[in-house]
Amino acid sequence: MKVAIPILFEDNHLLVVEKPSNILSQEDHTGDLDMLTLLKEDIKERYNKPGNVYLGLVHRLDRPVGGVMVFAKTSKSAARLSDQIRKREFKKTYMAVVHGRPMKEKETLVHYLLKDNKSNIVSVVKKDREGAKEAILDYEIVETVESYSLVKINLHTGRPHQIRVQFATIGNPLHGDQRYGKGVNQVGQQIALWSHEIACQHPTSKEDMVFTSLPEKRMPWNMFQMNGFE
Repeated sequence: MKVAIPILFEDNHLLVVEKPSNILSQEDHTGDLDMLTLLKEDIKERYNKPGNVYLGLVHRLDRPVGGVMVFAKTSKSAARLSDQIRKREFKKTYMAVVHGRPMKEKETLVHYLLKDNKSNIVSVVKKDREGAKEAILDYEIVETVESYSLVKINLHTGRPHQIRVQFATIGNPLHGDQRYGKGVNQVGQQIALWSHEIACQHPTSKEDMVFTSLPEKRMPWNMFQMNGFE
């Protein structure tokens, strides 16, 4: 199946795209479409490349989440980008629509998360729990309309389901999140979480680069002015 994936930037070292919602970042047991396979096939076709195409997955987005995603076109680029992520120099900004209005206009959230690999559910646990990993983000409320708030999120750690779990924990689950907001969301709703901006250093030129993307203006995104996300 051919899927049109918008390319935001490409050179010999990087491929930056806008991931559509509901596509896996990489192949899993389902055998469903995934970004890595789709993009490798696209590169092979566009450049008429024989044999295997290298494309490095340096970070992931949850299946239902869309937006900016950065891939490495060489192993050297992959190593350098991974090093930036490890040093927290690879900056990721998300936008989300949450239920209600968080108590504080701006706040840093710190929790300890544990993933159950069997159920694929992430829980908040005590710091000393075996396997617990620190999860840090900061957010600010951009706008509140009716019973929903648009928030801007700077992600400092990249834990599985981190944003979804942390906002559910403070009582503001994401719109459309079936897993961590069952009581307030309806089956079939699309999760309102988007990878808005990635800022990183080019792996070879060392130039500072910023890539941005906005979701389509459909419910619930179209409820908001999107000021602050230009």
